[in-house]
Amino acid sequence: MTASPVFLAVVLSLVSAICYATAAVVQERTAAGTADLRDALTRVSWWWAVLLNATGALLHVVALRYGPLTLVQPLGALTLVVAVPLGSLAARRRTSGTQWRGMALTLVGLTALLTATASGNAPDSTLRAAEVLLVALAAATVIVALIRFAPSGLGFAAASGIASGVGSTLAQKLAVGPAVSWSAALVAVLTVAFAVAGLMLSQKAYGSGLGGPLALLTLVNPVTASVIGITLLGEGFRYGATGTLLAFAGAAAAARGVVLLSRSQSHHDHPDGGYGRPRVPRPTKPETVPGLRPTRLFTGTSRAI
Repeated sequence: MTASPVFLAVVLSLVSAICYATAAVVQERTAAGTADLRDALTRVSWWWAVLLNATGALLHVVALRYGPLTLVQPLGALTLVVAVPLGSLAARRRTSGTQWRGMALTLVGLTALLTATASGNAPDSTLRAAEVLLVALAAATVIVALIRFAPSGLGFAAASGIASGVGSTLAQKLAVGPAVSWSAALVAVLTVAFAVAGLMLSQKAYGSGLGGPLALLTLVNPVTASVIGITLLGEGFRYGATGTLLAFAGAAAAARGVVLLSRSQSHHDHPDGGYGRPRVPRPTKPETVPGLRPTRLFTGTSRAI
């Protein structure tokens, strides 16, 4: 008895999410201990994160071979569900009640989405060459605008989510379409470019903490890919209007869960240290006149006499 394509897509997406979550925690811990992105590139831990991201990306591409974008991409929210307890374990703190509620809502929402999108069939259509160029150009324009006009942790996270979502969409074309052709070579180059851009932008985003950037990235990624899948690939939901309502309700529950997870994570992020984070200046010693000795007053303050 062989497993259905959707079952394989779900299992591969779960393992991929574990790889991405572990990589995100490693990236955030690396960013917390480095002064800038160039310094982070010299750390062995960052290259372990690269390896984990590459493994997650490979599994994700294979999952896209067996499942539609509207199914595989939302399952990427499992990354945050896994990253929260991993982050708590790495920081040696307890998982809070808010975090547990966020994880529960996210899982319930994803289950509803899975019910509405799991048709049991592998995807049979991909973007045409003109659509690939259109999507790549539009995505690149938005990413550049975000970097230019919103150079913050959340801005980089949104840009990373768009890059990753587009990269996944293009990767599906490679997984489903013809193996050897000039258009496939172009798609491969664009896929690598968007994947690398997503990785570098996420590293910049994690410089301001793990919770908020990872949550925004987790939401923007599936939204980007799902919009492409619905508008250009004709993907939809099962059970007609009922399935559509179930999918939107599931998406709302998952989004709420991600927001709760991001808030609880951001509460534990380091207030200073790491590039992109405001550093709190150290208190300076009171100035004294050379040769004079500070004398403590009754009020507990000191002055030079």
